[in-house]
Amino acid sequence: MNETLVTLVGNAATAVDFRDAATGPTARFRMAVTPRRWDREQQIWTDGRTSFYTVWARRSLAANLAGSVSVGEPLVVHGRLKVREEERDGVWKTSVDVEAVAVGHDLTRGTAAFRRVAGADPTLTAPTHRQKPATEMASMS
Repeated sequence: MNETLVTLVGNAATAVDFRDAATGPTARFRMAVTPRRWDREQQIWTDGRTSFYTVWARRSLAANLAGSVSVGEPLVVHGRLKVREEERDGVWKTSVDVEAVAVGHDLTRGTAAFRRVAGADPTLTAPTHRQKPATEMASMS
C-alpha cells in the first residue's frame, strides 16, 4: 500500500481530546510546527509560518497520549499523512491530519520520565504530579 509517512517536530497546541468509543479508544490534538532558519544578513534565527496538524491516535496510543501530553509540550509525531478537502458554506477548506503511529517528547528540548504500561490499564497513564527539576529541588533545601 502506498502511504505518505511523515515525522513532525513541534508543540502540542491543544489538549488531548480522549474518547472511549464503541470501536475503541481514540484521541486527537492539534500540533503546531514552526520552521526556523538562520538569517545570514541579520545574524539571527527567524521563525517561518506556523502550520497546524490534527493528530489522531487509536487504541493504547490514544490512552497513553491522554495521560502523557499537555499543551505546549515539545513533541515528535510519526504517522500517516491524510489531506482532506471539504466545502463549508460555499468555501473550500483543506485539513491536514496525521494518523499517529508513534508519539514522543522531543528530548532535544527537555527530559522525560518513561513509565511502561502493563496490559491495557488506563489508570497507569493517568496524569501524575511531575517531579520538580533538580534546580528547583536544590533551591528548596
